[in-house]
Amino acid sequence: MNVLLVFAHPEPRSLAASLRDAAIQDLQAAGHAVQVSDLYAMGWKSAVDRADFPSLPPDQRLKVAAASGAAFAADALTDDVRAEQDKLDWADALILQFPLWWYSMPAILKGWVDRVYSYGFAYGVGEHSDRHWGDRFGEGRFAGKRAMLIVTTGGWDEHYSARGINGPMDDLLFPINHGILYYPGFDVLPPFVAYRVDRLDAAGFDAMAGALRDRMRTLETTAPIPYRRQNGGDYHIPSLRLRADLGAPGAAGFRLHLRDADEPAAAGTA
Repeated sequence: MNVLLVFAHPEPRSLAASLRDAAIQDLQAAGHAVQVSDLYAMGWKSAVDRADFPSLPPDQRLKVAAASGAAFAADALTDDVRAEQDKLDWADALILQFPLWWYSMPAILKGWVDRVYSYGFAYGVGEHSDRHWGDRFGEGRFAGKRAMLIVTTGGWDEHYSARGINGPMDDLLFPINHGILYYPGFDVLPPFVAYRVDRLDAAGFDAMAGALRDRMRTLETTAPIPYRRQNGGDYHIPSLRLRADLGAPGAAGFRLHLRDADEPAAAGTA
């Protein structure tokens, strides 16, 4: 496989960087080709602004989606954005690695998504009709590719449990897993989350790195999170509301958008 690892941590001597290196070593030992986008080392520009669209007339109002689509169609995006898009097209699997800061990803990684996911490239594709609402949530440019998160946090796993004060980790990561990775078609694997990283000793790090290496060895075979396909029959179109007869009794929120193992397939699903 070709694997793109996008790394977002400002300290090259961090535990996160050591975990990144362990993951890369194991992937390469297994014969995978790996490219790394180290955003801080690259000096990645995170904010979207007019400089991203050099062909936009100076007197024209900036509408980011429209400008992004026009620049992508004209092959007029900036060189840094095009280079990352080329990496995504090359990759069979994408790994986003970051520390959990204020319940989300660092701004530099969000900026990578904002700028690289151009209209016409990662979104805004496919027909919109009364039976199909764009190629997204299970369809799109990255359909057939895999993706996963590697996340480090100083909090305890109990803090991110079903009754933990921070909320369940799966809920915190849902906007990234479902909204950033599944939206353009990736098969999204369960995340690798490292807890209490600021208190690890050498033995604890070795155990954590070993667990990460195990995940890298199953990158091709791990079953993805069973998100529902938007256009597979589970949702009414164009409202995109889940059918009333689907979902476990009492289920609410993000959990509704995962298919239960014993749930019958909706019409139109494979």
